[in-house]
Amino acid sequence: MKWVTFDCFGTLVDWRHGISTSADLVAPGQGARLLAAYIRHEAVVQEESPGLRYRQVMAESLRRACAQEGVALGDEDVSVLAATIPYWPVFPEVGAELSALRVAGWHLALLTNCDRDLIAETQRRLPVPFDAVVTSEDVGAYKPADAHFDRFRRVHAPDPWVHVAQSYMHDMEPAHRLGISRVWINRQAERPKDPSILHEVLPDLGGLLSVVEKAAR
Repeated sequence: MKWVTFDCFGTLVDWRHGISTSADLVAPGQGARLLAAYIRHEAVVQEESPGLRYRQVMAESLRRACAQEGVALGDEDVSVLAATIPYWPVFPEVGAELSALRVAGWHLALLTNCDRDLIAETQRRLPVPFDAVVTSEDVGAYKPADAHFDRFRRVHAPDPWVHVAQSYMHDMEPAHRLGISRVWINRQAERPKDPSILHEVLPDLGGLLSVVEKAAR
């Protein structure tokens, strides 16, 4: 059975927009500055405490970002990201590109650094259904650890298997390490640490079907 797995936030859902606009709700005018700080802190919190639920990771990362930037944050405001995540926008090309994969016979799955309840809320906004989901809550770890990929391989024995994601560190590096075909969605026009580990690169999901089929070969 042939599978395409996706990271969700940053790849299918506009994670940066969600965090910055949500932070603006509790710290008006500070969303962009807090986003930059939040990104640095989230990876550290996940590495320090891989057993934390993602809602707790978001709260602690936002708390640290606000402390770093000297922004006051009330105790009741730390949950704003978990409260708003079901409303974060899906990138506009996602529906057409995922539908094309389905028509071509690919099964779709999410490998996400998220809680089960939060990803279930997010899936209601995704325009195409998914056949499988692996969360951090399921495996007790956060990517770039191998646990999501190992669980998916053990349960579904995918062949061929292509992983599609925006994060070089969280997704491309472990997929390379585990020998999984991979497509980098480089939405931020970043410079990769090692371009040689990337099978295919796109600026967004446009034209994904042909690129996935090329990577699978």
